[in-house]
Amino acid sequence: MKIKIYCTSVIYRKLLDKLPKNIIPLGVGKGVFPGHWLSENRGANISHLNQYYGEHSGVYWVWKNCMSDYNDNDWIGFCHYRKFWLNDIFETKQKYSTDNLYSNLIKDNNSLLKTNNVILIQPIIYKNKNLFQDFFDVHKTDILEYSLNFLNKNLKTEFSNHLKSNILYPLNMFIVRKKYFIEYCENVFPWLEQCLNFSQRNNLLTGYNVRLPSFLSERFMSFWFSRLKDKKCLSYARLGNFFLSDFTNIFMNPLKIPLSFRMYPTIHNY
Repeated sequence: MKIKIYCTSVIYRKLLDKLPKNIIPLGVGKGVFPGHWLSENRGANISHLNQYYGEHSGVYWVWKNCMSDYNDNDWIGFCHYRKFWLNDIFETKQKYSTDNLYSNLIKDNNSLLKTNNVILIQPIIYKNKNLFQDFFDVHKTDILEYSLNFLNKNLKTEFSNHLKSNILYPLNMFIVRKKYFIEYCENVFPWLEQCLNFSQRNNLLTGYNVRLPSFLSERFMSFWFSRLKDKKCLSYARLGNFFLSDFTNIFMNPLKIPLSFRMYPTIHNY
C-alpha cells in the first residue's frame, strides 16, 4: 500500500519543491513548469479546460495517465498550492510558520489509511441553510439544481438529498483508494462536461463564475465520497494570502520572513 498526493498549482512555486516525496507537484493550466514537476499538458489531458474545471483538470490527468502506477488498495489524493493535508485533526485554529509545515504534513504511516476507504477535509456545517441555498447565494444561478438532470434516476435522488443537507466536504480535496478514485472519475467527468456545455450555452461563465464547473464539482465530490463507508476527516493547512509568486515576494517579503499558515479545525460553522 502506498499513498501519493498530487499538489496542483497553476504556476511554478519553489516552496512545493520541498514537499515530501509522497506529495507531488502537478502543474495545471497554461503555466510553464520545470522538468522535475508533473504537468497536465502531457499525455491525455483537458488542460485547455483548467480555467473552468480548476484542480479537476489535474484530477482528469491523473486518472487518464497514472493508473498503471497503482494497485487497487493504494491511495491517491489531491491538495492545492496553498492548502495541504495535515497528519492529524485540530479542534481550534492555530497559526504557525512554514518552518512547522513540513513536519505536520500527512505521513505514509497515518493510521487512518489502514482502516478506511476515503479521507476528506472536515466538513463545513451551515447553520441556517442547505447546500442548494448556499450555492445560489454565492453564484446567483440555479444550475446546481438543474445539473441533477444530467444524472440517472438513482444518483439524481441521492445527490438531491445531499444538497438538501447542511454538510459540505469542501475544497475538492480528498484521499481515496484507487478503485474508488476510478469510480468517481467515471461519474464526475461525464456529468461535469454536461454542466460545462449548459453553462456555455446559457452564458453563465462570467466573472467569478468562470469557474462554475469547479464549484459544481466540489458539491459532487462532497456527495460522492460521503456515500462511502469507512471515511474519516483530517485537518488542512492554508498558507497566508500574501504567498502569490516568487517575483511578488521579492517586494512584499524582502526579509524572507517565514510564510504563515493556519491549521483549520474539525468543523466550520457558517
